[in-house]
Amino acid sequence: MIPTGKDTTSRKPTPRHEPSPAEAASVGLDLPAALAHALALRSRANQGLEPAPVVGLAAARERAAARAAGAALLAEGRVATLVVAGGQGTRLGHAGPKGTFPLGPVSGRTLFGLQAEKLRGSQRRTGQAIPWIVMTSADTDSATRACFAAEGCFGLEVHFVRQRSVACVDFTGHPLPAGEGRAITAPDGHGGMLAALAESGLLEALLARGFRALACQQVDNPLARSTDPELLGWLALGGAEAASKVVRKQRPDEGVGSVGQRNGRIHVVEYTELDAAEASLRAANGELRLWAGAIGIHAFALEFLQRCAARADELLPLHASAKPIPYVGPDGATVAPSEPNGYKLERFVFDLLPEARSAVLVEALREDEYAPVKNAHGSESPASARRALSACAERWLAGAGWSLPSPPCWIELDHALIDSPADAASLPVRDARAAGSGVRIGAGVSS
Repeated sequence: MIPTGKDTTSRKPTPRHEPSPAEAASVGLDLPAALAHALALRSRANQGLEPAPVVGLAAARERAAARAAGAALLAEGRVATLVVAGGQGTRLGHAGPKGTFPLGPVSGRTLFGLQAEKLRGSQRRTGQAIPWIVMTSADTDSATRACFAAEGCFGLEVHFVRQRSVACVDFTGHPLPAGEGRAITAPDGHGGMLAALAESGLLEALLARGFRALACQQVDNPLARSTDPELLGWLALGGAEAASKVVRKQRPDEGVGSVGQRNGRIHVVEYTELDAAEASLRAANGELRLWAGAIGIHAFALEFLQRCAARADELLPLHASAKPIPYVGPDGATVAPSEPNGYKLERFVFDLLPEARSAVLVEALREDEYAPVKNAHGSESPASARRALSACAERWLAGAGWSLPSPPCWIELDHALIDSPADAASLPVRDARAAGSGVRIGAGVSS
């Protein structure tokens, strides 16, 4: 159970957190051995994996109790939040960190800007500061800091931690060359957050200030609720050390981790490692046997992360993902293969779940909480995410009895004012076209 009691530590904004040399350095590894271990993990990923218990959407009483407990935790100023933002927007045709990609359907606000609105809204409701930890990489650190400086840190308390880099390897485990004796490197995955927090000293600093929970999300999911009281509430109410959100997978090969259990412990198998036949198995009711998909939204007790930090590299092993990886050939020219020519090595934060003394899985409604931006076009693209944001806004407002514009058009919420259906229902103004309503209206049709 997370302790309660008022924190009286000073909370002056600290918009910059300089990375330590250990943070900034690439990991020194026996790469062939690391690859062999990663491939061995892949071969064992499906063994003994069974469906895991999930708090479903229909569990209204339990979810309401968790929501109240999480709201109390936020009101006591016990929560910090972290966004994984080490990736570039290259696949989106964007020259910069993915978090700086403009996505607001009406405002054009960036992915960072949209999340900042949600944090300001949470602070307004609770009256408490919520430290925002931004995990960058060698590729995104300077540009991300420049973005936040230009925005005045969005009016929030912001800290930066920098994840490690790991060399990309060929199929034999040897580093792919970048020229001049260097290797091609990539960020070490969202699982790099634990080492980044510990090596920066920020994990200990948050605990010393009385913080007890850390909410985590990916930068590329604009529907994610940064500090969802319900998810946090399972840490306070049930004494869980970790809580994670899942959605129902749309198809066996959807690009999300498959959540299950093994020997009573929660495990997540990345979609690239799950055997196709295992992924396609159906239960007696015709649904996918492993139906729960991990969407990168977690809450962790900080004391749990502290306990795990000394064993971070052991508990968060490297996984191998085959990719087409550009490299520099012997003649000095860049080679851009169209087929996989090696592996990127990454750590996955969900590998901490089996270590938790208790972990809770909570079902989320996909249309309210999951609209990732991964591709330039088609599904999981900026266009599909904007449609999802607008549709979610319209659904929340209509459900609260708001007057909506006609004909249909783009609708974008100011999440500092409206970040849930309950927020929409609580406001005295119920006309989306009214100034100051917290609703932005754009020309055109959202569909």
